[in-house]
Amino acid sequence: MNPMTVDRTLVKFAMQAPYLGRDEEHDLAIRWRTAEDRDARNRIATAHMRLVIAMASRFRGFGLPLGDLVQEGNVGLLEAAARFEPERNVRFSTYASWWIRAAMQDYILRNWSIVRGGTSSAQKALFFNLRRLRARIARGDRDLTSRAVHEEIAAAIGVSVADVQTMDARLSAPDASLQAPAIAGEENGREQIDMLESPEPLPDEQVSGMIDGERRHRWLYQALGFLNRREERIIRARRLAEESLTLEELGSELGISKERVRQIESRAMEKLRAALATIAPDMAMA
Repeated sequence: MNPMTVDRTLVKFAMQAPYLGRDEEHDLAIRWRTAEDRDARNRIATAHMRLVIAMASRFRGFGLPLGDLVQEGNVGLLEAAARFEPERNVRFSTYASWWIRAAMQDYILRNWSIVRGGTSSAQKALFFNLRRLRARIARGDRDLTSRAVHEEIAAAIGVSVADVQTMDARLSAPDASLQAPAIAGEENGREQIDMLESPEPLPDEQVSGMIDGERRHRWLYQALGFLNRREERIIRARRLAEESLTLEELGSELGISKERVRQIESRAMEKLRAALATIAPDMAMA
């Protein structure tokens, strides 16, 4: 069954569903809320499928199948029917409109582009209103630059000009496939993805670096065992801490002069080099 057949079937079914009066709608909602009568909930939802069809038609400009939009809208419609509170004295169509619209907009944002856009309320408003606002501004008798148009749209929606410019660029250009030929018209086997060079090391280099780092870390802490407590304290504070202490600070802590701290540090470094030469001859001590 092709998509257009599905569309016509959905439209026909929706148009044949009976309308509900206010009192009948209220009674069905009460049955659902108090007794979880699924038949009552489904009757409410079925009677408002016209609303789903009408709302889906407003979003056809995004190039997605009407049948898919209607299906997503029906999900929102059923969610609205499940959450509807008849005691608030609001018609179901008013309440359901928000749920239907939100379901369709989420579907469009997920499927309109392979690159996900922003999902904040401001970004959604920008995505769905940018074209309309730009067209309305263009209809005015004003000669505005692109920057001025973007600034006016940003002020109307409450986002930054940079956000408007980024979204405008996304809406104006199609997605580009990384599997497309690297050079248009040439079939040399290279694709766009082959042209992307990462500054990060290759996976095997990263793993090798991690292993080497862990090994050096283990060797170093083995070598620290050759130092006495004061030497180890000075080396850790001066060479291994994220924020090293000064000679003066360590001298004050240990009750010795900063010159004496410097001498002990120098002697401790010599002991570490000697220990590492025994434990790991290939490891150079800076």
